[in-house]
Amino acid sequence: MLKAQTATVKGTVKGTDGDPIPNVFVLINENPSAGSVTDENGYYSIIIDADKPLTLIFSHVSHSLYSYKITAKSGEMISYNPVLNLKAGATLTEVVVADFKKRAEEIVVLDPRILNQLPSPTGNVEDIIKTQMGVSSNNELSSGYSVRGGNFDENLVYVNDIEVYRPFLVRSGQQEGLSFANPNMVSNINFSAGGFEAKYGDKLSSVLDITYRKPMKFAGNASASFLGGNLQLEGITKNRLLSWNIGARYKTNSYLLRSLDTKLNTAGGYRPSATDVQTFLTFDVNPRLKIEFLGNIASNKYLVRPVNRTTDFGTVREALRFTVYFDGQELMQYTTFMGGLSTTYKPNSKTKLKFITSAYRSNEQEVYTIQGQYFVDQLEADLGKPNFGQVAYNRGIGTFLNNGRNYLTANVYNLEHKGSRTINNNNEILWGAREQYERIDDKLNEWRMVDSSGYLSPYNPNEINLLDVYKSKVTLESFRTQGYLQYNFMHQLKDSSDFKVTAGIRANHWSLNNQTVFSPRITLAFKPNWRRDWLFKLSSGYYYQPPFYRELRNINGTVNTNIKAQRSIHFVFTSDFIFHMWNRPFKLMMSAYYKQLNDIIPYEIENVRIRYYANNNTKGYATGADFRINGEFVKGVESWATLGILRTYETSPDNVHYIYYNKDGQPITRGYTFDQVKVDSERVDPGYIPRPTDQLVTFGLFFQDHFPKYPDIKFNLNLQFGSGLPFGPPTHQRWQQVFRMPPYRRADAGLAYNVLKENREFKRKNYFNNLKEMWIFLEVFNLLQIQNTVSYTWIQDVTGNMYAVPNYLTNRQINVRLQVRF
Repeated sequence: MLKAQTATVKGTVKGTDGDPIPNVFVLINENPSAGSVTDENGYYSIIIDADKPLTLIFSHVSHSLYSYKITAKSGEMISYNPVLNLKAGATLTEVVVADFKKRAEEIVVLDPRILNQLPSPTGNVEDIIKTQMGVSSNNELSSGYSVRGGNFDENLVYVNDIEVYRPFLVRSGQQEGLSFANPNMVSNINFSAGGFEAKYGDKLSSVLDITYRKPMKFAGNASASFLGGNLQLEGITKNRLLSWNIGARYKTNSYLLRSLDTKLNTAGGYRPSATDVQTFLTFDVNPRLKIEFLGNIASNKYLVRPVNRTTDFGTVREALRFTVYFDGQELMQYTTFMGGLSTTYKPNSKTKLKFITSAYRSNEQEVYTIQGQYFVDQLEADLGKPNFGQVAYNRGIGTFLNNGRNYLTANVYNLEHKGSRTINNNNEILWGAREQYERIDDKLNEWRMVDSSGYLSPYNPNEINLLDVYKSKVTLESFRTQGYLQYNFMHQLKDSSDFKVTAGIRANHWSLNNQTVFSPRITLAFKPNWRRDWLFKLSSGYYYQPPFYRELRNINGTVNTNIKAQRSIHFVFTSDFIFHMWNRPFKLMMSAYYKQLNDIIPYEIENVRIRYYANNNTKGYATGADFRINGEFVKGVESWATLGILRTYETSPDNVHYIYYNKDGQPITRGYTFDQVKVDSERVDPGYIPRPTDQLVTFGLFFQDHFPKYPDIKFNLNLQFGSGLPFGPPTHQRWQQVFRMPPYRRADAGLAYNVLKENREFKRKNYFNNLKEMWIFLEVFNLLQIQNTVSYTWIQDVTGNMYAVPNYLTNRQINVRLQVRF
């Protein structure tokens, strides 16, 4: 009966250069829910209704829309191979509007071309993630981001199916350098903020899946600015068998660091810098066999000599000034090597087998000896006095000495297999297995000393006591075995409503703690046949995160190898609504979620440094709602806005503590209470307390516009807001870390002038005819000149009285960037 009513259209979609185009959406205009997507060889197959005039739509993010009218006889097999033309620009909203298969995934598809327009002091791919649903970031210098109450270590990042890692020893955003992914080499960016499929790995919060571009012809781009530069080249051999995509980047933070309160000596070799070189090669042995290689060498050197620092803090009535004069220097250096080789074999059009082997090595060292002589001064707060805002008197002086000699080497090697089998248009099976070897060599040696008004703190008349003395030497070797099985099922109901089920299970075994965990996951998607275009998704599953080395290391540097995997049970309900406004498509997404957290490893965050307590004594939850709207607010360019509401709390028996009282019934507080003799106590259980990433409200906006009379000049705005995060004194007591930082408010703006347009006419011969396009960007970072707090420096006097001095991020700065494509 089915063959009498339908026909099949299949073929290969290619570009004007004859190269097949993957990820082309093939849609039926009269039935948008029935669609297909071309594979990596540009192949597609779609079933259509017979004996009806239909229009096939071929849509791709970087190619012009293509339509083909067809009327097929029942049971007919038609071969059609369209050729798509490249276009100057398009919005991603147009592409995903009518594709049910893509909309049914817990994935947000992002346009990598926006990365070049995004005003950002780092230029990393992660900058586009920071304004997405459920994502927050409170440090413009860092590539780290928090997703729905998770921390930086809870995010998976893949580049061409190879997992990449963050540095281990980094303490602050200015030390990070370059993140792994090169924005100029990227073709696809997929991001999930939770409820992701079993085919992805074992982390608690999110997945960032990046694919590098396979070139179709020779091209390249180069850029230079006050912050560094990059060069990217790509091409393909004449026989179309070997393609290459190579990028090199250089970045220096010297210009940005000038706006910090701490002034640095950057003369001579004292110049923070980072460089990397990446290569992506593709060898098409034959139509069924493909070999790919991804290689990366990165070097980051943060060598600085601080000179002095002046920070004003406090309130209008209690205004204070913290002044420090430094001696010594700080070196943070890491070198990473990564190589991955994959082979993809397609024995037939429905089966895909991929074999991956990769190796990662990171050599990191942190060497510093910094002495600071500090003054805490009271500022005059009386407006009527001539010295208003100046130092009225000194409240304390002291000296601190921080010393560290830390070295870490990490080696990760793995073998992996991934496969998929398409049973028919509505049924697909995916599977995978991975074996990984890890070796960590860590040597930790750090301490600090505080001398307040001539007395060492803590004071002892008989000996010199140092604070936070951590010394350890660890070598760990282990194996991880992972596997998954996933089934995708699509079905169209009698009323033409669409339904999709994605169900799977993962298994993970770690030899170090001898623990095996199983993670079942499921996503249900339903698109009712309503007049308005709504889609609903419900995702749930177990998300385990077996510990890596960082989670095993306690505050004092000791390693607990008995740590078990953290567990998060996700419940995510998402709806998206496609509508038209001003005759242009828009997409509204709304999501509500709840995550039950068990066996959680508590931690504290200072700047970007995460320090774990190395135990599983904590449980908690994260719940909230996210909203996102994207589309062409200005015709021809895409913008979006996101809003997030979050609450994430935790409880632990380790937070139970005692308050001691003297004979007068006064609670004893060191430095305040005169009578320190304990005669009574009270047991206090604080219950649920905010987690370090608890942030009630977040808002992100990326907006593009252009001048009506001058369309070659474009305006770009990147705006972020996040309410205050918890913090506390450096006592390593989680129950004390319940104070709140000021909110994070950041606006980066840019003007872009299209000096040479891609579709311009060549009137005469000159050198610039070799350039495809040229842009000049004028960027203003921190447009509103807001001092954002990233952490606190705690100063303690001999009585135990502590001052929390805010460490501010960068101030307003101007950057000029030149970019050319050829």
